[in-house]
Amino acid sequence: MDSLLALFPYGWQHYLVGGLLIGTGVALLFVLTGLIGGMSTVFSSTWSYLVRRPFFQQERFTGSRAWRLVYALGLVLGALAWTLWFAGAPSVPTSLPVWQLLLGGFLVGYGARLGNGCTSGHGICGLGSLQWPSLLAVLTFMATAFATANVMAWVLA
Repeated sequence: MDSLLALFPYGWQHYLVGGLLIGTGVALLFVLTGLIGGMSTVFSSTWSYLVRRPFFQQERFTGSRAWRLVYALGLVLGALAWTLWFAGAPSVPTSLPVWQLLLGGFLVGYGARLGNGCTSGHGICGLGSLQWPSLLAVLTFMATAFATANVMAWVLA
């Protein structure tokens, strides 16, 4: 049991509460409106305001960008509320240089477009609606993450 708790040095309860809140929010969005709240589509629909290329001007992006911006704002405000609520919790700093964070963000965004959705979109929205392609995507994401973590642990050891 101690080895399991060692995986969560800052506790596990906030992960559980956060996951339940995200799942409830996505489920309510779908049940009440029929809309699917994947974040990679929020990214593309936001770019449709600025980029006039045909990909970004598709109806699925231009027709949904208003509610998607409100959805994204809700996520940001929810994160702010969470931070204020748990103001006493220790923050987890990073020692990575800014260029690595930006490169990682770019690669994640590119992968989300390439995978026709982000990890959270496939994992929460896709699996929640029992979509077979999302199951394959999540299995691919997880296998890649496990392999990468093990390779990096071996390289850094």
